[in-house]
Amino acid sequence: MLSSLRKAALLLLTLFTALGFSGFIQAPEARAADALELYTPYVDWSAAPSETVSYSIELINHSSSTLTADITLDQGGNNWESVMTAGGRDISKLAVKPDESQTISLQLKVPLQVDKGRYTFTLRAGQAVLPLVIQVSEQGTFNTELNVDQANMEGYSDSSFTYSAVLRNRTSTTQTYALTAQAPSGWDVRFKSDGTSVTSVEVEPNTEKSISIEVKPAEMVQADTYTIPIAASSGDSMAQAELEAVITGTYGMELTTSNNLLSADIQSGGTRKLDFVVHNTGTAELQDLSFSANAPTGWEVSFSPSTITSIAPGESKPVQATIKSSNKSLAGDYVVSVTANSSAKSASADLRITVESSVIWGWIGVLIILAVVAGIYYLFRKFGRR
Repeated sequence: MLSSLRKAALLLLTLFTALGFSGFIQAPEARAADALELYTPYVDWSAAPSETVSYSIELINHSSSTLTADITLDQGGNNWESVMTAGGRDISKLAVKPDESQTISLQLKVPLQVDKGRYTFTLRAGQAVLPLVIQVSEQGTFNTELNVDQANMEGYSDSSFTYSAVLRNRTSTTQTYALTAQAPSGWDVRFKSDGTSVTSVEVEPNTEKSISIEVKPAEMVQADTYTIPIAASSGDSMAQAELEAVITGTYGMELTTSNNLLSADIQSGGTRKLDFVVHNTGTAELQDLSFSANAPTGWEVSFSPSTITSIAPGESKPVQATIKSSNKSLAGDYVVSVTANSSAKSASADLRITVESSVIWGWIGVLIILAVVAGIYYLFRKFGRR
């Protein structure tokens, strides 16, 4: 009986000794594992699609010996672009001296194509764990946007329409966009960027570029509403928009003489009155008409009336031009250009004016010839008898 008790006591002593030694061996490992700490003050950030979030994280060693730890980032299946560096280089493991720390730089780029919501990441250094949260503030996209500030404009047929647009590249790469327009036949469409005419533009990722579109309608275009599709396209993405031009009328003007003859005679230094007619051949009213002339030097041209307030579409109004030639004008043909100008349109007519010699000079010539003939006759009679 006593022998059995001694054996049991010896067995218990051996067991307690073994457990105590094992605890002595494992305690430093546990303390070493708990001695590493990951710290950053910014553990919950808000960011937009395509934005890069940068962390500065301290790996602190609270123990009395140098510790080495593997550095890993668990993205929880998010698969975002990440870069982790220390000392300017990519890292996967760090050693930290006792009571010191090492700085880890972590960058996470929010994808362009991402849902709005809460995303969690976990940074590990050995047994140290640091949860990181990024709140994506809006729904992300991977496309191109083309927005026109004022897509509808109104004007006359000879008006120029200028539209302002913004081209946004919401992809992850730089895009070169070809700019095209499907305008009606005879219309002129030009794209401009930074004041220069262009057929394509380059836009960096997640940035935008301002574009102006100048549209000039075809001549004699009918009053109507016209739609012009425009597009910005690259190999990866395309955006479209529509411009609308409302043509309220067309301007047309014709200037001619009342008898449709564009030639006349005039004496040197004389005056000639010619009747003209101004026709409004368009669909819009002509307003504030005035008249001018381009005549040879020394000639004078005046108009009555000198101005016309308005001419309705399809109507005509008369105007009389008084042309006075120079006293020094020699016989021959001269050109006088007459122009009618309105606030929106102008028309011209070229006249061929023939200057004739004065009748007085004709009679003077006849008298000179008669005087010469009489003189010759007198000489023959006087000296012919000798």
